[in-house]
Amino acid sequence: MEEYGGGDLLSEAMGSAARVVVVEDCVEAPGAFVLHLLLKRALAGGGAAAFLALAQPFTHYDRILRKMGCNLSLHRRNERLHFFELQAFPAAGGARDGAIADCFVRLYSEIQRVVEATRTGENAGQFTITIDDVSLLEVAAHGSVDNVLDFLYYCVTLTSEMNCSLVILIHEDIYAVEENMGLLLHLRHIADLVVKAAPLSTGLAADVHGQLSVVNKGTFSEQRAKAQKVWSFHFKVKENGTDFFYPGSRH
Repeated sequence: MEEYGGGDLLSEAMGSAARVVVVEDCVEAPGAFVLHLLLKRALAGGGAAAFLALAQPFTHYDRILRKMGCNLSLHRRNERLHFFELQAFPAAGGARDGAIADCFVRLYSEIQRVVEATRTGENAGQFTITIDDVSLLEVAAHGSVDNVLDFLYYCVTLTSEMNCSLVILIHEDIYAVEENMGLLLHLRHIADLVVKAAPLSTGLAADVHGQLSVVNKGTFSEQRAKAQKVWSFHFKVKENGTDFFYPGSRH
């Protein structure tokens, strides 16, 4: 499956076999930087991507990725990045359950179209679908978890049919209460990899922004059967990227 790049602990922990990656974060340790890294690597590797943006406009991501050496505007013009501005999703008048479901069907159809177009002929490279973030997708669906899950399961099916990957960000702390955990638990179930950003147990530190855990659920091919199942290391987010390191390895 898709390589996420090499040369750092996150790449080593993720490997190359995951189709569905769920990134969990919280207010104290935002995980959007993981999406930025994976998007950059997908495009840098000659692949293409569909980015479903509910959290921020295109200019936000373009500014951040440009500092990381990735020109999203150029990739968008070259039709390697298909950016979906979804801050106003669903469209006005979509509050009824049936109308919301129709909006999700149209959104999926558009994603399917760009994936199929990218996977044909000489353009048959890797493709990544990224959702930032699914918590806001639930808000857009007026709290209809069933509609969100139907949409996500269609996207998961697409990863198998078209040999692409799906990266989803979810804010774990929103689902801390047991009766609200349905969506989070479903995502953990369908994920091949769970990447979790959390604050340091020892509190704030100037040179460490948090701890990253990568859980390999063991659903990969036989070549990964003996791979390490859980990785845990620290991270520091910088303007031009992110440093990953084991506790105590930096001076």
